[in-house]
Amino acid sequence: MPQYEVRNWLLHFLFLLSAGLGHEIFYITCLPCIHWNLDPFLCRRLVNMWTLVMYIGQVLKDVLKLPRPLSPPVVKLETRVEAEYGLPSTHAMAAIAISFTVLLSAPSRIQFRFEVGLLIAVMLSSLVCLSRLYTGMHSVLDVSCGALISAVLLLLTYPYWETFDHFQLTSRFSPVAAPLLLLFLGYTYPELDHYSTTRGDTVTILGACAGYSVGSWVNVQLGQTFEPQGTLPVPLPTLTPNALALGAGRFLVGVVALVGTRQIMKTGSLKMLYWWYRLPEKDDSAKRRKEIEVPYKFTTYTAVGLVHSILVNRVFMLLGLL
Repeated sequence: MPQYEVRNWLLHFLFLLSAGLGHEIFYITCLPCIHWNLDPFLCRRLVNMWTLVMYIGQVLKDVLKLPRPLSPPVVKLETRVEAEYGLPSTHAMAAIAISFTVLLSAPSRIQFRFEVGLLIAVMLSSLVCLSRLYTGMHSVLDVSCGALISAVLLLLTYPYWETFDHFQLTSRFSPVAAPLLLLFLGYTYPELDHYSTTRGDTVTILGACAGYSVGSWVNVQLGQTFEPQGTLPVPLPTLTPNALALGAGRFLVGVVALVGTRQIMKTGSLKMLYWWYRLPEKDDSAKRRKEIEVPYKFTTYTAVGLVHSILVNRVFMLLGLL
């Protein structure tokens, strides 16, 4: 990697932190907090749009096969996704989708000043987009195309959000159709002539969406959705010391549950698949094979989505954290 010198540590860490908003650790920790601490309705909308834009973005990358910026002259500060293609930037797509899905969905649920929400959405999505330029992982064209594609998808799908919500939560076909469709998309993901993390990351997202979709349907059937009670829109929660302590408790318990589920399911599914295909368990490269990678990641993150949506809130009730 070319040598570089950091001359502004504040901006350096700001952009590295912003780039982290598009990584798995953010999705598995911060996004569920919207469900646990704010409104499962918003989280469900968010997961649906996040899955749609990320799948389309990842597929476009591997169909168009346009390279990332050359290094040198740029300095690439991330190595895990270096083998992926560049256009469009899925970080930019996810940032736009997450920020503006919440902004468009929240007014009917929560009382807040729309202008302030718009400012926050623009600021967060801009920081993520700029971070991809700073880290050397994308060009201006990659980021611009990602932001534009995400904006178009939001515009095209917005009129149908309510209809999809109704089907997802009430149709008897929903808990079967969602996992089957998402698993099909994982298995039919475009093949490359070299290994890239795009397929695995995409299947991770598809699995999480499948689990959360089924879990949301189950909660409706059980008559316990954990959504805000009273006349909507409700006021924003007051940040009292007691509320902050409860939020911190929910975060810690929830993250332990999700990370534990991820580890147990990953280990168990890999052992079963290695046994089924008669592979040595020490062969780490086998995890990159389609017949191993797709089912183990889909199963693992479907379980994470189910635990997140069904089990964790009920644990909160038992522990007095609601």
